[in-house]
Amino acid sequence: MTEHLLEVRDLSVRFHTATGTVNAVNGISWHLDRGETLAILGESGSGKSVSASAIMNLIDMPPGEIVSGEILFDGVDLLKATDEDRRSLNGKRISMIFQDPLSHLNPVYPVGWQIAETAMAHGQGRAEAYARTLQLMERVGIPNAKAAMKKYPHEFSGGQRQRLMIAMALVLKPDILIADEPTTALDVTVQAEVLSLLEELQEETGMGLLLITHDLGVVAEAAGRAVVMEGGRIVERGTPRDLYHNAQHPYTRKLLAAAPGRGEMRKAGEARRPILEVRDLKKNYGAFVALKGVGFDLHAGETLAVVGESGSGKSTVARLMLRLEEASGGAVRWRGEDLLTKSPRQMGELRRHLQMVFQDPTQSLNPHMSVFEIISEAWVIHPGIVPKSQWRSRVNQLLDQVGLKAEHAERHPHQFSGGQRQRIAIARALALEPDLIICDEAVSALDVSIQAQVIALLGKLRDELGIAFIFIAHDLPVVRDFADRVLVMQQGEIVEQGSVEQIFEAPRETYTQKLLAAGLDADPDVQAERRRIRMALADG
Repeated sequence: MTEHLLEVRDLSVRFHTATGTVNAVNGISWHLDRGETLAILGESGSGKSVSASAIMNLIDMPPGEIVSGEILFDGVDLLKATDEDRRSLNGKRISMIFQDPLSHLNPVYPVGWQIAETAMAHGQGRAEAYARTLQLMERVGIPNAKAAMKKYPHEFSGGQRQRLMIAMALVLKPDILIADEPTTALDVTVQAEVLSLLEELQEETGMGLLLITHDLGVVAEAAGRAVVMEGGRIVERGTPRDLYHNAQHPYTRKLLAAAPGRGEMRKAGEARRPILEVRDLKKNYGAFVALKGVGFDLHAGETLAVVGESGSGKSTVARLMLRLEEASGGAVRWRGEDLLTKSPRQMGELRRHLQMVFQDPTQSLNPHMSVFEIISEAWVIHPGIVPKSQWRSRVNQLLDQVGLKAEHAERHPHQFSGGQRQRIAIARALALEPDLIICDEAVSALDVSIQAQVIALLGKLRDELGIAFIFIAHDLPVVRDFADRVLVMQQGEIVEQGSVEQIFEAPRETYTQKLLAAGLDADPDVQAERRRIRMALADG
């Protein structure tokens, strides 16, 4: 029998916590061959990242414990190897890139040094390591790579930071690359570029690629085989086409049913007086012009989606509207009053009606406060909305609405996954019963079923309470299902706007067509056609 490059046999992992034992992985088995891409698909808590951490020896023991199993790499059981042997393999023959590159890149060292340090730690000389670093940074598409080596992580975009992580992982030409949610927070075009880059590098080196993801579109685009995990167990396995067209397990069918982009598109409502009017909004950072005169209207109960790549100016619009930054020109009229002329005190009062859910909940949630304190703080700042005697029950109700449990109220943000932290941020925004919620990539990190649940919740609030949404997103299928109208932004300007139907069915601009072609779909056949369109557009 042919020996697999990597084989996991009957692996079980559990964690001993203050509230009891958690069986995170329960007797899973799978294999990965050289040159193959295997996807481990599942939602938060399914055990997919824990199994990858066991391969890399990244599980803290205690509280973690590997109860049973084997992890065979080139026929050798890694679980029986010494720590020294594991360190010699990690980075050199088995590498890993993580979901959030900013938290895995050291903020006080230049990126070139960090990549070269990986090579030097495994015995390469300084000159050789830096030459290899420059070569890899050029290969993964970092502009002006020689100068970029001296820059720090915060000076790069999210997509560029992920490319730097890929370069770091590949510096020693590993046999296996583990990619843990490598494209979750990236714009659609950058996401497509990163997956294409991984595919090209795999063809060049013959490495095995293990993709850990909750995104069915990533599986359709990149994987040759997939295993589906739920509750620490593998419930189904097969090719992406088999899983999509002939899913057997109820959990797999549930994931497919929750995939966005298949619902009926919303029809534009009747023309009425707008509650928000943005006119000629501008923002300059020195000589750099970030916004070049953006204007649009928003009506009560309407969802206006703003799409575009990183750097297009969509998040800048949101920050200027809420006076988190000062505009260089223009007007933002909320129910006829210009927000840009309000005093800080007046803006503080208005923010009860204008809420924002930020892209990164790790930075927007206070790590020293419990979830109960984070949500109820809104009623301390704006008294009179909820009587203090009802705070506990209202917090529990909000947590239930966003798919969390009442007992989560006493935990702190670091005790949750990224998707769970985003749900907490949404609950905090809903606590003030606002008229407008600005969602800045608010569902980009959520599992597909939770994403569907949250979008359904936001849609219900919109329909029942008349809440309006400005929905900044890179996930175009979600935009298709949720929005009424769409603004497409590029380099600080609106290049196209229209109803959801017009933008998705008959886009006029080439840039809009490229965005749509870069989106990922759970159907492998649809995804193959989008790949063909991407290649045709790239060829002109």
